[in-house]
Amino acid sequence: MTAQSKPFPGVAILINTFGDWLKHRRELNELRQLGTAEFDRIASELQVTPADLNELVRHGPHAADELPGLLKALGIDEEALARAEPLVLRDMERVCTLCRDKGQCDRDLAAGTSAEHYRGYCLNASTIDSLGQEVRK
Repeated sequence: MTAQSKPFPGVAILINTFGDWLKHRRELNELRQLGTAEFDRIASELQVTPADLNELVRHGPHAADELPGLLKALGIDEEALARAEPLVLRDMERVCTLCRDKGQCDRDLAAGTSAEHYRGYCLNASTIDSLGQEVRK
């Protein structure tokens, strides 16, 4: 492969990010085309309010990406949690999606300090602290 034919990693990341953004915009457009009754029915089936569903969709599919990292940092087996308490995990994902402290969470995850600091900002802290030993590694 010549130097001219090698892809530039930065360009590839930019293209992928733009592609993800376009896909999300299309999903939002499809959602806006639903009638209120249909949207409310979907929210009801998902056991969330229509306002929460709208907010969850608006944030996109990667809005709770911090949660698996936090669980791992705290020694919580996400798969065991999904088996033992699937509704709890789903609610934690919802809470994480709507979180406004993602910057702090991302910094702590990167620095390896989540276990020391998450209680100060994480809205899932009380849920995490109440999890039983069956999900701890």
